[in-house]
Amino acid sequence: MSIATIVLGESGTGKTYSLRNLDSAQTLLIQAVRKPLPFRATGWARMDREKKQPGNIFVSDFSARIINLMQKTSRKIIVLDDFQYVLANEFMRRSNERGFDKYTEIGRHAWDILTVANNLPDDVRVYILAHTQNDEYGRVKMKTIGKLLDDKITLEGLFTIVLRTVVTDRRFQFSTINNGSDTVKAPPDMFPDQLIDNDLAAVDTCLCDYYGISTTHAPAA
Repeated sequence: MSIATIVLGESGTGKTYSLRNLDSAQTLLIQAVRKPLPFRATGWARMDREKKQPGNIFVSDFSARIINLMQKTSRKIIVLDDFQYVLANEFMRRSNERGFDKYTEIGRHAWDILTVANNLPDDVRVYILAHTQNDEYGRVKMKTIGKLLDDKITLEGLFTIVLRTVVTDRRFQFSTINNGSDTVKAPPDMFPDQLIDNDLAAVDTCLCDYYGISTTHAPAA
């Protein structure tokens, strides 16, 4: 069983930047929205099948394609960035459909991705990056397409580890402990502090140490 983690935060609070120290040779980045990386990306390259150019960055917001990428890669770290756009883009593509069945289907597609993220080989770590929203009670949670989907599935409930970005005095960090009004959670002795640097490589080290996952890998294909 793979270890999947959610990282929540508003746009510009350091979610994607937190990838900067990950080993590109062991990381597959799936972007729901194509965009440049916010750091000097040595070793990170977009795959171009027409030019037969290898790479570790793929763009897709289709659940079946994302699942196929996650299941086929030999890389041990998978990052799915802007997960909320997987939901939102399908909703917009189907905006002419009437009735509520599409909400069930969009929720099922999200559930399919997250279920696969939790059921890859034991040494695989998956990081799902997504925006936040406030629910009707003011609690901060993962952004979705609204209550009609939220009534069917609580996405954070599928995960043991949920982190959230915190920006204070131009310092970008992850919160590792619930503040009573968000969905942050993690084993209490996994991370050294309540606030840690927004560095997914450091998070991955803590996670592997906690669960006894070896980080010595053969070169990824």
